[in-house]
Amino acid sequence: MLTSLRVAAALQVAAILVQAVTAGQLIGGADTRGVHGMGAFAVHLFGLIQLVLAVVYWRAGRGPGWPAAVSLILLLLGFAQSAVGGMGNVTTHVPLGLLTFGLAVAVPVAAFRPAARR
Repeated sequence: MLTSLRVAAALQVAAILVQAVTAGQLIGGADTRGVHGMGAFAVHLFGLIQLVLAVVYWRAGRGPGWPAAVSLILLLLGFAQSAVGGMGNVTTHVPLGLLTFGLAVAVPVAAFRPAARR
């Protein structure tokens, strides 16, 4: 179960990183709206998968519960990001993206620590 959570968390971080790259290209003038929109779908999908695996790891695997809580927050932040971005509110969208990335990195960092196996 821990391996699955690690993979899902790494994919979530990768999807959010792709979002950051395409957002930077958008701000720079490139038309990457389509890619950025599809990236949002990937963030939501990987967020949901990560949440389910974190809950199973917590409940069935007897792991800590905080990855499930952070995964839920990440999923909700992803939907908030989509809503704010869809309204064109860049002044809120960009800082929320930074917060999302920071929280997303916390899960795989903790999941890849040797203490996670215990």
